[in-house]
Amino acid sequence: MVPETRLLSRRAFAPLASLVMVAVLVAACGSAAVSQTSTQTGAGPLATATHTQAPNIPAVAATATAATTVTAAGGSALSLQDQMVSVIKAVTPEVVQIETASGLGSGVIYDSKGDIVTNAHVVGTDTSFTVTLSSGHIYTGTLVGTYTPDDIAVIKITAPGITAATFGDSSALQVGDFVLAMGNPLGLTSSVTEGIVSALGRQVTEPNGNALPDAIQTSAAINPGNSGGALVDLNGEVVGIPTLEATDPQVGGAAAGIGFAISSNRAKTIADQLIASGKVTSSGRAYLGVQLRDGTAGPVVVAETAGGPAATAGILVGDVVLSVDGTLTPDSSTLVDAIAAHSPGDQVKLQVRHQAGTTVTVTVTLGQLPS
Repeated sequence: MVPETRLLSRRAFAPLASLVMVAVLVAACGSAAVSQTSTQTGAGPLATATHTQAPNIPAVAATATAATTVTAAGGSALSLQDQMVSVIKAVTPEVVQIETASGLGSGVIYDSKGDIVTNAHVVGTDTSFTVTLSSGHIYTGTLVGTYTPDDIAVIKITAPGITAATFGDSSALQVGDFVLAMGNPLGLTSSVTEGIVSALGRQVTEPNGNALPDAIQTSAAINPGNSGGALVDLNGEVVGIPTLEATDPQVGGAAAGIGFAISSNRAKTIADQLIASGKVTSSGRAYLGVQLRDGTAGPVVVAETAGGPAATAGILVGDVVLSVDGTLTPDSSTLVDAIAAHSPGDQVKLQVRHQAGTTVTVTVTLGQLPS
C-alpha cells in the first residue's frame, strides 16, 4: 500500500508568532554547505522545510568510557553540574556515529543484541553502514527496518560487550526539564549540548512532507550530525531522538535554541515492531488513503487507495478537499497536518468539491497508516 503523500508547490514562507522557521533534517553533516535544497509549505509550527545534505568529514575518535551509574543529585548548582557529568559519562558509550554513502548521523544502542535506533533520514536508502562507537571501535551495520512516516529506523551491529541505553517515558516530561542532546554534530564525535524542554506535543513537518505529531521542542543545540542521537534527561534516560533544527530564512541562519526530537515513547513503539518483523504493523497513525497535489482551490485528490477510508466515504479522484472539521485546508500541508493530529478510528468531516462543481460534506472514518 502507498503511504499518504503529497505534491507541494513552492510557496512563500508563512509566519508563526512573527518568526519564520525552517525545519532542517540534520542527518548529514560536514563543514561544506548545502548540496541540495527544497522548500515546502506547512501549517504546523514549522511553516516551511529545507533539506540540507553535505559530504562526510573524518570522524574524531573519542576515549572509551566505562558505563557509569547515574544517581540523583541535590538542588545546588554544583550538584547539578555533577549530575550532568555523571549522565554524560553513563550515556556516551550508548551513542554511536553512523556513516552512510551520503553523510554522517548518530544512533542510540537500543539493546544488548546490537540493535541501534536512529532516524530514517539518516539511513536513507542505504542498507549497509559504518558504525563507530565512542571507544573508536568500528563495525559494519546492516539495516533492520525503516519507517519513514515517523522518521525512525533500526540498524544492527555485532559487537561484544556493548551497553544499551535506557529509554525513558517521554510522557512524564515537563516543560522546563533539563535535557542533554548527545551525538556527533559536524562529525565531532561524542559531543554534548544542554538545554531544557521548551514545549511538548509539537506537530512539525519534515522536508519530505511527513508530519511528526508528538515532537519535543528543546533549547539544546541540534546541528547536522545530531540526527538519530539521544535527548537525555538528568536520570540518564533517553527521552527523545533529535531530528530537526529550526532556521530563520530572513537572516539566513539557525533560529537559536529551537530544535525538535521524536519522543522516546514513539521511537520505542516503532523500533520494537521493526526489530520484531522488519516492518510496522500497528503505526497508531491516522490514514486517509489519498495522494494529493496543491490546486488553486485547495488540495486535489490525484490517487486513492481502493477500499481505503477516503474511497469508502465516497471521495473521488479529482475532488478538492476544502476543509476538515470546519477548518479550511488551503494546501496539502494543512490537510496532512490535520489528519496527523487524529488517531485511527477517529471520524472527521471533510468538505469536498467534486469535479462537477457540487460541494458535499462526507464523514470519513480514518484508518491506520500502513508500513
